Amino acid sequence: MIKNIIFDIGNVLVDYCWREHIARFGFTGETLERIGDAMMRSPQWNEIDRGIWSNEELLEAFIKNAPELSEEIRLVFSDFRTLVRERPYSVEWIRSLKRKGYQTYYLSNYSKRVETEAASEISFLKELDGGILSYTVQLTKPDPAIYQTLLKRYALKAEESVFLDDTLANVEAARALGIQGILVTSQKQAVEELQRLLDTSK
Repeated sequence: MIKNIIFDIGNVLVDYCWREHIARFGFTGETLERIGDAMMRSPQWNEIDRGIWSNEELLEAFIKNAPELSEEIRLVFSDFRTLVRERPYSVEWIRSLKRKGYQTYYLSNYSKRVETEAASEISFLKELDGGILSYTVQLTKPDPAIYQTLLKRYALKAEESVFLDDTLANVEAARALGIQGILVTSQKQAVEELQRLLDTSK
């Protein structure tokens, strides 16, 4: 029986709006895409969520990816307030599950800067029973250790839990530990697939 529902945050409970974020600074077209390649789509972006590198180290790595865009990258890096946007249904979705008796948690690759600067876009955190943001444990999905840390911290049983994430590798990592997984492609699909799973697990 499923008792615990674990949510990723990005593209599950919030929209990850990196293109809109870059555009806010006046960059469009090819320049926008090149900034995205140097920053959000680079391997180094994962280090923001891991929480080990300093801001200076991160900025240096992004600029190294596109030295000719150093000033543009500095500007985009200076303010993360618009990097995510809370989805309008998130709070009620969580509340509806809690009314049915489920425990709800979060497990997300998430940076301290986004948590702080875009705090108004994650109002649903206070609705959840607990969770882990990656920077707080210096681990990121799909490392099995971050899932194990969540299970241990809240005394959750893997077989009583389901995890929703928009990245297949993260869902597969959860499944490998015995947690049921749902790959999120849309709100409608996620809600319907979760409900089917909950209905059949009773």
